[in-house]
Amino acid sequence: MSGLGMDYSAGTVLTPARFVWPYGGKSVYLSGSFTGWSEHWPMTPVEGCPTVFQTICSLPPGYHQYKFIVDGEWRHDEHQPYVTGNYGIVNTVLLTREPDYNSAVSSPHMTSGSSMDVDNEAFQRVVRVSESTLLEPLPRISEVDLESSRQRVSVFLSTHMVYELLPESGKVIALDVELPVKQAFHILHEQGISTAPLWDFIKGQFVGVLTALDFILIMRELGSHGSNLTEEELETHTISAWKEAKLYLTRQPNERGKLYSKTLVQAGPDENLKDVTIKLLQNRISTVPVTHSASDDGTYPQLLYLASLSEILKLVCRYFRHCASSLPILQLPICSLPLGTWVPKIGGQSSGQPLVILRPNSPLSAVLTLFVQAEVSSIPIVDDNDSLLDVYSRSDITALAKDKIYTHLNLEEMTIHQALQLGQEPYGTTGQRCHMCLRSDSLHKVMERLAKPGVRRVVIVEAGSKRVEGIISLGDIFRFLLS
Repeated sequence: MSGLGMDYSAGTVLTPARFVWPYGGKSVYLSGSFTGWSEHWPMTPVEGCPTVFQTICSLPPGYHQYKFIVDGEWRHDEHQPYVTGNYGIVNTVLLTREPDYNSAVSSPHMTSGSSMDVDNEAFQRVVRVSESTLLEPLPRISEVDLESSRQRVSVFLSTHMVYELLPESGKVIALDVELPVKQAFHILHEQGISTAPLWDFIKGQFVGVLTALDFILIMRELGSHGSNLTEEELETHTISAWKEAKLYLTRQPNERGKLYSKTLVQAGPDENLKDVTIKLLQNRISTVPVTHSASDDGTYPQLLYLASLSEILKLVCRYFRHCASSLPILQLPICSLPLGTWVPKIGGQSSGQPLVILRPNSPLSAVLTLFVQAEVSSIPIVDDNDSLLDVYSRSDITALAKDKIYTHLNLEEMTIHQALQLGQEPYGTTGQRCHMCLRSDSLHKVMERLAKPGVRRVVIVEAGSKRVEGIISLGDIFRFLLS
């Protein structure tokens, strides 16, 4: 049996192993004790992660040393186990055939995740710096440092105001509550937005918000048997009429006869960002209208902006970018923190319910049900190996308003794959859809990614296979920081 040019005796039992260089470069090669240090094996970029290079080979059980050649320069991974040997500083790994290792063990030099993963689950990974070095668990932060970091974020948010988020120029779209529902959703789709404040001219005030969830509820109502809401009514029914119908559809059986609506969640320009963030988290929303109250002279309130968790996080990242040492938690790997939602078998510290994933051939109705009942805002779409293919989000549903797609689809027959094909523009015209990270990435790196415009969650994947391990949302970040 051989792998990548290696020649071992027929009786040698080999262990499939994956080596990963996650730090970029134009050309990356692998060399080590198992190649006699004379051969250089090419490593290839991972699809969807151009800065991550990998190669898979088969090695006999035992102690191995290895290094990387990145753009012609010998390199070692400083975050992985290493020793000083005959070939300078080299990374090390111990492969074993014993099946009773239940989890990976990290060394003092490494963070979570490894530059080498054993593919075969029967051969779990064990690493060591040297035979005399004691192995230590995953790096953790003390309660003192954790509370200190949270306090600094809290103070920062408390001393900065909403008006700091307002751009010098821009447009904000509001909808008249007397606008037909169908036309409203066409506007959302055409403008590339998933939320719009609602204005009532009779009351002279903002009375609510139209979101993608409204369209999801409408789609489910249209697809249900015995629905009283027809396509024709969707053409003529106003937003205000739909909101009244929504109260009936969403109330509990024991609330029969009761009609009530939630108070519009809004913010003023002089509110501090901590109060606004808590307001967003408590109401499970990601944006809030920023309004200037009506004056005594009878003028209407002004809609200034739609503030989002993403923009608040961007402000936090910008402030602490050059003083990261004041926030010890920023450099910790995300898998060592009670953050996000993880697949149970991965072993991440999930702070909520188990991660929901679906196959591309799942019916669209399954997605809409999860959006409403499980109250999730996006679902990773995976193949049979649980590798990430796409993400279906609440905002994707508004695309079905295009060309009246909603009038001739069956929610049970249409698959998620078909819905994504119908609703999306050709890839490359609307930007990246799936935003990914690795479980070994630092909290700071994930926060920087989530602070980019249009990014509301990142999917945690395994390097190489893109197997889904978890998901982290904007809300997860702030719930952790403000706990």
